[in-house]
Amino acid sequence: MNRREFSALLPVLLAASAAEAQTGASQATASAGLPKLVSGVYPSGASTAKPSAPRISQRFLLGMLPGDIRIESHATHLAPGAPPEPLGHHKHSEIWFMREGTASLTTGGVTRTLKAGELGLCVAGDEHFICNASQTEPASYLVIAVGPPE
Repeated sequence: MNRREFSALLPVLLAASAAEAQTGASQATASAGLPKLVSGVYPSGASTAKPSAPRISQRFLLGMLPGDIRIESHATHLAPGAPPEPLGHHKHSEIWFMREGTASLTTGGVTRTLKAGELGLCVAGDEHFICNASQTEPASYLVIAVGPPE
């Protein structure tokens, strides 16, 4: 094959490569089983617990962003003295924005106080948990989790 023949094939090779990349991204999103998200407004969903439960969460969104990035967001309300969530670690990073009250946020074995108006961060892979730091006042926070499909 000479340079002219190769040059004539170049657009076809590039188009095939782009189509393969697009198919791969679609398959990755489909394999994650999550919808592709679009710009817009996402109202809170139904609560995941009874109104009298010590931990009540409402999901805002769960899906895939362009670039095969998973995003999830929910608001959680913790009753006074609510038990901590289980210790966990994930492939995604989590951000907590305290809306009300005070929480104890443990990340990587270090416990910190998170007050209303403050932001907490746990990078992917760190063990973490959060709990209401008060035995008398409620706490609530917004979570945004961003990372690869899990």
